[in-house]
Amino acid sequence: MRDEHITHMLENMPLASLGESELAVIRTHAGVCPDCRRAYEAARVSALLLRERAAETFEPSPFFQTRVTATLRERQASTETSALRRLWQATGALVSSMAVTVAALALLTFINPAHQPQAGPGQAVSTVNSYSAEEVIFDRNNVPDDEMSYGQVLTTLYDEDTGR
Repeated sequence: MRDEHITHMLENMPLASLGESELAVIRTHAGVCPDCRRAYEAARVSALLLRERAAETFEPSPFFQTRVTATLRERQASTETSALRRLWQATGALVSSMAVTVAALALLTFINPAHQPQAGPGQAVSTVNSYSAEEVIFDRNNVPDDEMSYGQVLTTLYDEDTGR
């Protein structure tokens, strides 16, 4: 043990957890090596300071519990409001943009008059027949005779006689 220093033993384990045989080896080496003696003394002083500090009792001030309770209530109240605030911050932009979109659509739907084509002098107004989606899908009697149905178009496209 004279070739090795004991500082690695003191650094790896607390002095109080070392056994008697290990302490005897440390004391023997500390008697011969001045660097290890300083490390051993520092470890002993540290162990004594820790033991004394752990043995101290702490008396809180008489208003400590009152202050802690008031602080906890204050934090709880601020947490409830901050939760609502965080929710609004997360969804506020989305809700606001949806409200603006609905308002714009309502404005365009109800306030903006329908566009009426106007003819200039000497021009005829052309009217375009417009059908709603329901009329086109469900009212098959309204289809002019010169137009082909979807079935006729598909048969024409995929007819086996044409070789395609």
